[in-house]
Amino acid sequence: MHKVAVVVQDGAEPFGLGSMCELWAEPYHPEDDNPVFDFVVCTPRPGRVRGASGFDLVVDHGLEAAADADLVCIAPKREFDAPSPEAADLARAAHERGAFVLAHCTAAFVLGEAGLLDGRRCTTHWRHSRELALRFPAAIVDEDVLYVQDGRVVTGAGSAAGLDAGLHLIREHFGARTAMTTARRMVVAPHRSGGQAQFIARAVPDCSAETLGPLLEWIVGHLEEDLGVESLARQVHMSPRTFARRFRAETGETPHAWVTRQRVIAAEELLERTDASVERVAAEVGFGTASMLRHHFTRARGVSPQAYRRSFSCTVAEVG
Repeated sequence: MHKVAVVVQDGAEPFGLGSMCELWAEPYHPEDDNPVFDFVVCTPRPGRVRGASGFDLVVDHGLEAAADADLVCIAPKREFDAPSPEAADLARAAHERGAFVLAHCTAAFVLGEAGLLDGRRCTTHWRHSRELALRFPAAIVDEDVLYVQDGRVVTGAGSAAGLDAGLHLIREHFGARTAMTTARRMVVAPHRSGGQAQFIARAVPDCSAETLGPLLEWIVGHLEEDLGVESLARQVHMSPRTFARRFRAETGETPHAWVTRQRVIAAEELLERTDASVERVAAEVGFGTASMLRHHFTRARGVSPQAYRRSFSCTVAEVG
């Protein structure tokens, strides 16, 4: 993945465009040595593009600038009810020639117009998911997730979920370490699972003294320990039932799902940066056995730990 093109249209949402710029338009940073992309913003009719938030954009490039892009991102726009035939044609052509296509929030409707959601899992902002399903009945709309990748089509929910979807692609193409350093530069979470809920039951705990934030930090530093519900509940002096309910309310996930995700992330980094055996990695991140690591890793990433290491290892040696 070398060239990234972002398509904007009248009514462009600034956060949607800005998130794509943060992910793909950054210059070289010697502190992280992350890849630098050939980045371009384009539009169906070059010139002044009306914005959605009190200011407009000036875009010099037409859609032909995206003709050879490895990734085409469709930026959200305010008036998503209006058809986008040029953007839809570009998205369809990009996908047909083997490029990846990413759209989040209302931009998912453009992919629907292009026929790219037919028979595919996809998502959009929860406020618009029902309308997306009604307008494109062949699409498999999941309104409860942050992002979905189905083949070379990636869709994200609203606002910050575009960052999550983009970080997912960076992780897939360049590895967990590159995704982590990209997230650190933007000061955002390095990995929120695509299956995580779009919103949580209670955004702010009833009492700040009861927030689970310190516990989450502790978990990440003690992944090799017993992190079952009963053990974690004891850490915060709650009953297991109360703890499980509070954890779901504050994170959008069950304790088991959250801990498993952290263990997979930790395993990714060890597989990339060390030549430790799969058995050793499994022990260090808390899965216990190589078979358990393989099970959870393959389920989460779609490849085995060994295959992941062959693709992303920073070491010379490869250990099965």
